[in-house]
Amino acid sequence: MKKLCVLISLLFVSSTLLAAGFQDNSGTKVSTIAQALKMRDESFVTIQGSIVKRISSDKYLFKDATGTMTVEIDDEEWAGQDVNSKNKLELQGEIDKDLMSTKLDVDSVRIIK
Repeated sequence: MKKLCVLISLLFVSSTLLAAGFQDNSGTKVSTIAQALKMRDESFVTIQGSIVKRISSDKYLFKDATGTMTVEIDDEEWAGQDVNSKNKLELQGEIDKDLMSTKLDVDSVRIIK
């Protein structure tokens, strides 16, 4: 009985620790690029728009009706999707600010249409 109580306690503690690291972003409000550019460093954001051009191997210029911003999309974030400038995309990621610029480090890419 004592072993069972210890086992149940360990399972509860480990499941609580794992759940603490999970962030549910499914209800995240979509922001405009103008709003995203004003957000604090390391803020999580969802934006919609399209890629205007490729700047470097993993950096792109992304545009919506309110402006443009640089986004960084690593190869694995494309998840096998073929995208062109005509596709409307939803990007989720984290704002990365430094002294001279603001960019979005993209965690996920979803084609809207």
